[in-house]
This record gives sequence, C-alpha cells and structure tokens, in this order.
Amino acid sequence: MAAMACTSAASTAVSTPRLGATVKASCSAKSARSVQLASAFHGQSVVAKPSSAVVKSSRREGRRAVVVCKGADGQTVVIGLAADSGCGKSTFMRRLTSVFGGAASPPKGGNPDSNTLISDTTTVICLDDYHSLDRYGRKEQAVTALDPRANNFDLMYEQVKALKEGKSVEKPIYNHVTGLLDAPETIQPPKILVIEGLHPMYDERVRDLLDFSIYLDISDDVKFAWKIQRDMAERGHSLESIKASIAARKPDFDAFIDPQKQYADVVIQVLPTQLIPDDNEGKVLRVRMVMKEGVQYFEPVYLFDEGSTISWIPCGRKLTCSYPGIKFFYGPDTYYGNEVSVLEMDGQFDKLDELIYVESHLSNISTKFYGEITQQMLKHADFPGSNNGTGLFQTICGLKIRGVYERILANQKNATTLESAKA
Repeated sequence: MAAMACTSAASTAVSTPRLGATVKASCSAKSARSVQLASAFHGQSVVAKPSSAVVKSSRREGRRAVVVCKGADGQTVVIGLAADSGCGKSTFMRRLTSVFGGAASPPKGGNPDSNTLISDTTTVICLDDYHSLDRYGRKEQAVTALDPRANNFDLMYEQVKALKEGKSVEKPIYNHVTGLLDAPETIQPPKILVIEGLHPMYDERVRDLLDFSIYLDISDDVKFAWKIQRDMAERGHSLESIKASIAARKPDFDAFIDPQKQYADVVIQVLPTQLIPDDNEGKVLRVRMVMKEGVQYFEPVYLFDEGSTISWIPCGRKLTCSYPGIKFFYGPDTYYGNEVSVLEMDGQFDKLDELIYVESHLSNISTKFYGEITQQMLKHADFPGSNNGTGLFQTICGLKIRGVYERILANQKNATTLESAKA
C-alpha cells in the first residue's frame, strides 16, 4: 500500500480505486510513520505536506453548564454542557448517560413535571430550575429566560458547590407545562451529576467549579427547524408563538449566551451542508467539533495523523453513500485566540453499521474496545442526529468525558496514596 509521505509540494488528492476514497492531507513536522501504518492497514493512499506545528496552551478557561462526577472516594469532577433552548441538549444528555451506563428516567414517586432524570449512576438536572422568575414574572418584568435577571445565580453556585462537596441539596423545579416554580426536590449527590442549561458560565463562581465544558453551537437556520419540531410536537406551542419567541430571545442570546462558547473545551457546531449548492431543506448537515488544545486530561480526536490537515471522502466499498455523499475534514485552527483541532463531517450515513469503517480511522477517541462508537450509535439509532455528525460527535464527546473523569479520578487516587505514604 502507498504510504503517507511528507513533502514540501502542495497537497494533492489521491484516489484509492479499491475503496473509492479520496484523501487530501498536509502533515505536521512529526514523523509520518503512524499514518504510514494506518494507511497500509486500511488500504488508503495519502499524500501530505508539512504544516506549522500546533502550539499547545496549558491555560484553563471558563466553562458552561455542568456535569458533576462523584468518585468512589467522595471526590467530584465537574463538567459542563451549554446551549440555547432547542439545540439538542436533552439528546446529548441521553447519549452521555448511556456511555456511563443505564437509561435515565424521571424520579420515581416525585413531581411528574420534574426536569430531573436519574439512572443507575447519573442524575441530570436542567438549569431552567434556577429561574428566579416564572413565566408570568418574566412577562411582567419584560425579560426573557436568557436575561441574567431572570436567574438565581447565587443559588446555582451554592448548590453546584454543595454537590461537588458531596452534599445533598433542595433544588427548585421549573414547571415547563405551567410556567410556574414548583416545590423543591431533594437531590442526592450521585456518582455523576449532569447539569445542562443556558448560561451557568455567566457567573464566575460557577465557572471556577468546572473542570471541562462543551458548548452546542447551532446555526440559526438549523436551530429554527429543531425548535419547531420540539416545541410544536412535545410542548404544544403554535408556529406563530415559536417565531415570536425566537425573535424575542435573539438579542439576549447574542448578549448573554453566544459569547460563552469561547470558554468551552469542545464546541459542536451544526451548520447547513456545503455538499448541496443553495440547499434550502436543511436535512443534510455539516457538523464541526472544535477541540481546544492544552486542556488537562483531554487530547483532541484526530483523523489519520495528529496535527495534519486532512480532507477525506470515504465513500466506497466499505461505506455506502447516497447523494450528496460524505466528506470529512480535520486540521489545526484558532478559535477565539485559542489553538484548536477541528474535526468535521458533512453529509449523512446510509447504514450505521458501516460507521465502524470511519471509527477505525479516528484516534484519541477514548473507547474501551474496538467499535464502541458504532455500538453506541446503533444502540440509539432512533435518537435525532444518529445518521449525521451531530450524533457521531455527541457520542465521541460522551466517551471523551468518560475518559476525562477516569483520568481525574485516577489522579486523585494517586495523590491520596502519595499523601498516605508521606504520613
């Protein structure tokens, strides 16, 4: 098989007739031996050129929405997820809890309108529960739920801190049906506590409690389609009310929510496809996973060769692709002044079981066994986005979060052992 060779010439596309795959690449100054082996193993032919080295930063930035993972020794790890309303947070949480094991369901015997979801090892809390104004109060004050004045950040900080310390809390409940604040519910600190919502990163005190964060960044066109599907089908809202809500929320979203993505360790961007010229249907999506370099306990996922620039069209005998096909991209970039690695998928899968072919070309995916990504995707084939990059990258993020948690927990145990030895 042809090996990847780093040359000073401009990168060129190389077609592999046996597989029908096309790869464009430019590789970093490091040895291309790893890619040579991968290319030979998978029957790929790749030509590459040197690229500038990625400068890794050790600086830790702020976070958004929260996941608290409680270890066996009582120590906790706090991880965050944030996005606007209707951007797929609930689906992401279901994928994440599945990675950790167990199906999440509402608390047994509790408030039937509770937003909390509990599984064997996880508890998911919706940050809407920290609204300080109910639906009618916001209307009277002429503010949206995105406005900081409509949220109780003091209580949010106190309860996240308490959960991180292993203490139970009496968390309020925001009722999405009535728009009122219901009586609080008791939340015990589980092994993994997930808090998802709008803007926990707004308060610096909460930001300082977080160890890792993810932001779901959905383009306006895609967001509108998703919100209509959710609010009309699940919450009984009319199309007119949804349009009015989006228009009313946009100024606050731009002011208070969107700027927070600069602090996330991983940003999942969902955009219209570039494979179909002037596409207006929005059924095919281009999804980008922007991964910050230099984050402790986290290594960005890469395609073929770490630090290279890769353009890959994998359609062929091992991956069925109907129109408009599938295209992957990977390479270094900058995002809000931070060095990042970007993995992109444009298009959708025809057969999920063939995802194993793509998975075999990815590295640093934090799987426990060969094919775990494909297994998770097949397990939740009925979830939104399972045939495109949203489901793929959400699943990968779930596995990376598990890896971060396990590494932090191992570090804590080593530190405890060291302290015991000194004593």
